[in-house]
Amino acid sequence: MEEILRSGFAGLGLELDGEALRRFRRYYEYLTERNCVMNLTSIEGEEDTARLHFLDCCALLTAADFAGKRVIDVGSGAGFPGIPLKIAESTISLTLLDSLVKRTGFLSSAAELLGLEDVQVVCARAEEAPRGLREGFDIAVSRAVARLNVLCELCLPFVRPGGLFIAMKGPDFAAEISEARHAIGLLGGGDVRAVPYSVPGTELSHAAVVIEKAAPTPDAYPRRWAKISKKPL
Repeated sequence: MEEILRSGFAGLGLELDGEALRRFRRYYEYLTERNCVMNLTSIEGEEDTARLHFLDCCALLTAADFAGKRVIDVGSGAGFPGIPLKIAESTISLTLLDSLVKRTGFLSSAAELLGLEDVQVVCARAEEAPRGLREGFDIAVSRAVARLNVLCELCLPFVRPGGLFIAMKGPDFAAEISEARHAIGLLGGGDVRAVPYSVPGTELSHAAVVIEKAAPTPDAYPRRWAKISKKPL
């Protein structure tokens, strides 16, 4: 795993120190241990975890400056992309948001085990999150599988004007951006750019879709999930 990570970070033009390597190893071991009883991820084994989880998530560091930023990971699940980003860029102030108690319990335990400071774990649905989180972050990130227009309604409200929402997307990112243009405008979003990247050691082509927050999100958004899912923006 360590050599895969060293080579992968070098391929992405990123630095990786010894402490980060040790934390990635501990994270993998704890994820593997808990996955046996919690079904946290279908990606298993050292090589696949290193490439398809850790390197894929850390590729976001090539799309924006995360140093010292307040970051929220929306729909964090087993901690992706938030925990790998925090391991690689320790100056991030990180909030991990997930709706399931068992997953937020895992996230809290993982952050403590890894010795990660300035990490907050919140158990809530994105559309029902505490009001105090609204427009409280420099960057929101999400690896969730929802379409981009849906993710924008869930994630852009967390971002301050001038901040960024970064969504991890597959090769059809251009079509999703076109589909989401209306939603982005309604929600206070501005310029959109895509940063394509190849996951080191694989043939996978992904993209970080970076959306600037140009204005406050209207209070009417996000709507309740029933409305979001029935009639996406």
